[in-house]
Amino acid sequence: QVQLQESGPGLVKPSQTLSLTCTVSGGSITTNYYYWSWIRQPPGKGLEWIGYIAYSGSTYYSPSLKSRTSISRDTSKNQFTLQLNSVTPEDTAVYYCARRGRANEYDYWGQGTQVTVSA
Repeated sequence: QVQLQESGPGLVKPSQTLSLTCTVSGGSITTNYYYWSWIRQPPGKGLEWIGYIAYSGSTYYSPSLKSRTSISRDTSKNQFTLQLNSVTPEDTAVYYCARRGRANEYDYWGQGTQVTVSA
């Protein structure tokens, strides 16, 4: 059973960097053909895909967030990390990490973590 758990600060000041880590258990983030994603849901809105880091280590980001986003990984800890720079209150959301499987489905999700951007 794969489990994902997000961790990081719940409050970030405007213009600072949001940093969240997803710790994965029950499966390796280097296993072929899985994509480890970050997704968010702003209050009152739908899910927004942020980006992923693939099993190979390659990354791909949403065009609308690409200039501010970086996703990296620590394979020794089986973790991957989201950094979102220059945040504004519009970045306030529940942030999820999730695994995208071979059939392009999101089969495992973290519970989500609330991040609020406020002075």
